[in-house]
Amino acid sequence: MLLPFKNNDVTEAGCDEAGRGCLAGPVFAAAVILPQNFCNEMLNDSKKLNLRQRTELRRIIENEALSFAVAEVSNLRIDEINILNASIEAMHIALNKLKLLPGHILVDGNRFKKYKDIPHTCVVKGDGMYMSIAAASVLAKTYRDDFMEKLHEEFPHYCWNRNKGYPTADHRRAIEKIGPTHWHRLSFKLTEPQLKFDF
Repeated sequence: MLLPFKNNDVTEAGCDEAGRGCLAGPVFAAAVILPQNFCNEMLNDSKKLNLRQRTELRRIIENEALSFAVAEVSNLRIDEINILNASIEAMHIALNKLKLLPGHILVDGNRFKKYKDIPHTCVVKGDGMYMSIAAASVLAKTYRDDFMEKLHEEFPHYCWNRNKGYPTADHRRAIEKIGPTHWHRLSFKLTEPQLKFDF
């Protein structure tokens, strides 16, 4: 069971990102403020949930959160400022979109930049420890997955409906064969010197 809050005395927002390790597409981030009495035994790090669970939890989170927001930062911006800065920028944009101003921010990971002089706490693997971060991870992942599914319709050769832009063998093979699209992060290592083929 995940912990409800790090700081019970103030309104707390959880933040997480999705798509940091991808070769293509934007990085997404979400910020979620849950009510004090929120409880859901299924809620966990989005990577540990299946599609059905994530879809159901997204509906619950959006219906029951005091406030939530999702933001994205483009692959062009990632190439310009690097993925770490882009991930933090996406979190800041999501926080800007919240209808409530939090008194404390819980961030998944070990790096963050101060937001509006609001105290924050970085928690490594926080999406498996705190409900608000887990909720943010679910929203960030589901919104990004939906985005990559739509891109797949235009660029089916890269199998983004399956790999969501991550550096799988089929994704790298397609880049080797066809080349990158305008959605690829050109600052990333798009192909390996040797690709392993399945025989």
